[in-house]
Amino acid sequence: MTERRDGTVGKALDVLDQVADFGRPVRFSEVLDGSSYPKPTLYRLMQTLTHQGMLHFDQDRQTYSPGARLVRLAHAAWAQSSLAQVASPHIEALSAQTGETVHLAQIDAAQVLYLDKRNATDPIPMYSQAGRVGPVYCTGVGKVMLAYLPPDQIAGVIAQQSFHRFTPQTITTAAALRAELDAIRDRGFGFDREEHEPGIICVAVPILSDAKRVMGAVSVTSTTARQSLDALAQLAPRVRDTAQAIARDAQRWSFPAHATQDFKLAGE
Repeated sequence: MTERRDGTVGKALDVLDQVADFGRPVRFSEVLDGSSYPKPTLYRLMQTLTHQGMLHFDQDRQTYSPGARLVRLAHAAWAQSSLAQVASPHIEALSAQTGETVHLAQIDAAQVLYLDKRNATDPIPMYSQAGRVGPVYCTGVGKVMLAYLPPDQIAGVIAQQSFHRFTPQTITTAAALRAELDAIRDRGFGFDREEHEPGIICVAVPILSDAKRVMGAVSVTSTTARQSLDALAQLAPRVRDTAQAIARDAQRWSFPAHATQDFKLAGE
């Protein structure tokens, strides 16, 4: 876990992130095992978060989970400032047209944040779910967003990638990733070539404002059992049309200018 440098508030947000990442109710000892904070500090933070309704403590099971106040705030954020609300009808239509899974994502703290998802006509199990985060360097949506960031931000994001090898196709060096980003800019779209999960492939397009600022990304995802990369490439114009429609609606809706342009790199 990367410790934030924002005092008590930053530490509390670190703890909320950690609890949420478990994806299930979690005991204090489990949080402590993965925490960079001393036991008394962590206990104090979790008690404060519980008292404020940001965490819920189940007395019977002795577990913590996201609290009702946090859920309410998350819902308000989604309704007021998330690209997901504007994009929803567009990704719904794209999934219906292609019969495949469609993802909507943004880049957040050098990771991919999945904002929304529409399942294929014949759904397939995969890692991505709305609210989850994933790696930038080996996902289609991550790479296309990274490709269109300003050069200094690209360098900062690349410096924070783990380059863990998930599959034999995973990009594992900064040099290889930079070459991939050049190719994406040349053709205007990118792929996931089974880089994050075996058998999972996608074609992805960035969502860009009129000023060419990265607002997010959209992808069509399938499996090698029923699609090829060449077949997905044929869908790129349709995915691009969807991305452009989302961008137009988002700008008319006054989508917040800071949403991805001024994201902070972890540790700043």
